Amino acid sequence: MSDLQRTTIYIKPSLYKALKLKSVQMEKTISDLVNESIQYSLAEDALDLDAIQKRKNHPERDFESFVMELKKNHEI
Repeated sequence: MSDLQRTTIYIKPSLYKALKLKSVQMEKTISDLVNESIQYSLAEDALDLDAIQKRKNHPERDFESFVMELKKNHEI
């Protein structure tokens, strides 16, 4: 437990109740659920950043030309 950082967070009562019920159902602590949620969120961010990095050399298209191409192809 010494490798953990103690902190205080403020949670809406309805969310806390849901979190508490989920912790009982999953037999995990609220801290475990919060940590897992944060890790999941940061992992999604990392995936998004990877996708952005892979597309950085792709040519940009402005909205107007994109819409005109849709019209030309009878998609709108």
